[in-house]
Formats: sequence, structure tokens, C-alpha cells
Amino acid sequence: MIRIDVDKKFCKGCNLCIANCPLGVLAVSTERGAAGFLVPEAVKPEACNMCRLCEVICPDFAIVVEGEREKRG
Repeated sequence: MIRIDVDKKFCKGCNLCIANCPLGVLAVSTERGAAGFLVPEAVKPEACNMCRLCEVICPDFAIVVEGEREKRG
């Protein structure tokens, strides 16, 4: 099971994580972070392959991907 956590205290709503996710796992949510910006949410967590590009691209270290990749066929 993979979990993608967005820290709403640090996210500034730049959407770099959304734009750079190769599998479309993230999208803009209706929730606002501490700074008042709409934060991303994992709309397709089952599609995540744990590349962690969202973690690397985030300038504020506001995203953490945890879990294990499932072994596929």
C-alpha cells in the first residue's frame, strides 16, 4: 500500500508535483493549506509507482511518499 502525504503547513500550491507526475496520481484539491493555497491530493494512489518525483520536485519538501511497491506479474 502506498501513501502520499502533503504537509499543508509547507505546501504553497505551486503544483509542480502535479505537473511532473508521470502517472497523473496527483490533482488540485479543494482543501487549502496554511498559506491559503489549494494543495494537491492523491486522486489515483493505486497508480503510483513510487518514483518519488513529486518529493524531489517539491521546493518546500511538503510531500512524502511511503509504502511498498507491489510486485506485478
